Amino acid sequence: MLFLVNLAEFLYPGYSVSQDYISKLGVGPTDVRIVFMVALFLFGGMALVTSWLLRQRRLGSRVWLFIALTGIGAIGVGVFDMDAFSEVHAAFAVLAFVFGNLAAIFSFRLVRPPICVIFVILGIIGLTAFALFAAHVYLGIGAGGMERIVFYPAMFWALGFGAYLLSDEAAGGSSSKAENR
Repeated sequence: MLFLVNLAEFLYPGYSVSQDYISKLGVGPTDVRIVFMVALFLFGGMALVTSWLLRQRRLGSRVWLFIALTGIGAIGVGVFDMDAFSEVHAAFAVLAFVFGNLAAIFSFRLVRPPICVIFVILGIIGLTAFALFAAHVYLGIGAGGMERIVFYPAMFWALGFGAYLLSDEAAGGSSSKAENR
């Protein structure tokens, strides 16, 4: 998703990562819209598959639910663009942002130190930035910049958590601290 969002930003003439919302990519020129929509639908679909797989493991955690809600939020952002459906779009964006960062925080029980601490820090950064963003406090980096401080921690967590699960499986690990209790 990160690659495709960055690609869409590069393709959009005059787009400002500092001033423009990420979702402006979904109402830009056709090529930009297509790249952005593909990013949202791929991410949302992968999040839903991931949540289903985690649920099947019965890890004793609700992280699967947070990941599912994040995926639904991402798909909703793609289906309802910010211009034609601003309130519905905003609701799905909040779903994706909040639950993506909550998943990072609540995954601490599923991974070993020190990565669990890093995941919690990422989630706290994202949620704190979301509170500032919602209050229109942009700390000199613009609305688009602050929105990215909400977005990137959850994306970095998703990459890290996926890598952690894959490496644990490859090593024949239990895949969670919760199972070892």
